[in-house]
Amino acid sequence: MQNNTKITTIVALLLVLALATLDSTIVATAMPRVVSQLGGMALYSWAFSAYLLTSTALMPLYGKLADLYGRKRILLIGALIFLLGSAACGSAQTMEQLVFFRGLQGLGAGAIQPLVLTILADLSASAKENARLIGGVGVLWGVSSVAGPLLGGLIVDHLSWPWIFYLNLPIGLPALLLLAIFFKERFARQKHHLDYVGTIVMTGAIVAFLFFVLQGGTAWTWTSLPSLALLVAAIILIIAFFLIEKHTDEPILPFEIFTQRTIAISNSGSFLLGSLLLSLTTYVPLFVQGVLGGNATLAGSVLIPTLLSWSLVSMLASLILRYFGYRVIVRVGALFMVIGAATTVFFREQTSVAVLALALVPLGIGFGLVSVVYTLAVQRTARKEIVGVATASTQFVRMIGGTVGVGIMGAILNGQMQQHFTPIAAHFSSSAHVLPEGTSPVNTLLTPSIRAVLPAALLEQLRQAFSQSLFWVFVTMLLLALLGLLLILWFPSIPFEPVSPQAEEEWETGQSGPAHTKAMETRA
Repeated sequence: MQNNTKITTIVALLLVLALATLDSTIVATAMPRVVSQLGGMALYSWAFSAYLLTSTALMPLYGKLADLYGRKRILLIGALIFLLGSAACGSAQTMEQLVFFRGLQGLGAGAIQPLVLTILADLSASAKENARLIGGVGVLWGVSSVAGPLLGGLIVDHLSWPWIFYLNLPIGLPALLLLAIFFKERFARQKHHLDYVGTIVMTGAIVAFLFFVLQGGTAWTWTSLPSLALLVAAIILIIAFFLIEKHTDEPILPFEIFTQRTIAISNSGSFLLGSLLLSLTTYVPLFVQGVLGGNATLAGSVLIPTLLSWSLVSMLASLILRYFGYRVIVRVGALFMVIGAATTVFFREQTSVAVLALALVPLGIGFGLVSVVYTLAVQRTARKEIVGVATASTQFVRMIGGTVGVGIMGAILNGQMQQHFTPIAAHFSSSAHVLPEGTSPVNTLLTPSIRAVLPAALLEQLRQAFSQSLFWVFVTMLLLALLGLLLILWFPSIPFEPVSPQAEEEWETGQSGPAHTKAMETRA
């Protein structure tokens, strides 16, 4: 591929990836305004969950299809579905329609994130070039993930909420056209068998488990019959999936993804990374709006230092990786994530926005370091035949982690708020009649029109209750970061550049010898 053509292809890939990443967080600060116009408060959380559910459930399938039928075709189909979903979301007239179209968006986004990373690995002429490209993707992840709440706030404060979704069209359509014209994939189609039964069972297991996480503690209690039924169904389907895959010639998820040490640890770390990242972009803006009383734009802008530190460190990590090695970089990143998560535990009503924003910088540094290492380590380790599905697995568990993390922390927040809200409502019973029926304590603080008619004393007590409730959310984030640091202690040494088959086998099995020593000398 000529250099100009390659650069054009890479730019188009990054644009498409930016849109899919942005849409997982851009609605965070905009949803109070959307709900105030469309109604449907009971479906508030599903504007997030529908997107995460569909995109997550299909990621492994898209990775397998890309390995079987080529990356370009599957990526273009997924990106087109994503853009159609975006246009439909902007035209939604009810919350039911918006939730359905967000699910359609997610169906397309599930193809974009893993396949862009796989194609970038295919386009790389060396491990060094791949590291630079993944470093650039790390910057993009940082900008898109953290800028989402800020951009969403700016749009709803100064334009109208449908532009959150319409914005994808003038960027995404030219990017798709560039990919269709300039990306010349070298792919020899071979006769393969798609594991339909395994795919259906795996998708059912994922959907059942995510419904259990997302609805438990909100639509029904964790110990209720629907919640327990979903959990049991998920467990049965997961067991059935592994039994089916054990006897399948071409499994949808090869077993080495679970048994190969580097891939297994990287995917476990990606799960925790997803939990922390989505929790950060969801609950810190909530703190700014609900506790500090800021508007949507301010809630998003508080994440800018995190964005900048993530972006800078991602590029730096890709450059210094060959000198310090995967293991050193990922351990330093995990340590910074612990430091950053620990600072959130000290957020109070008196905390200024400037202090809050600077306190999140260590989290940005940690995200930038570990996200680069996890992706590169999986692509470096996986066999060429399964690079697509292996890369998809990393994004898959990251999205699962984000969904599970936000779901569990949302249940913690709702439970704590309900516990605090009951005595407050009893004390201010005379003011309760002004609240719309079914309004939660959290949305009372997030909706300006409701705040305006409530007594100052009631609002102050609600803010204190919200701050105390979010404290336990931030404690949970710290525990996840500590678990990630503990996990990284088992991360293996990995040679940076490809080495001889003998050395490759030795570093994977942990053996020593001349070839292994030589491989370690070349690692980055």
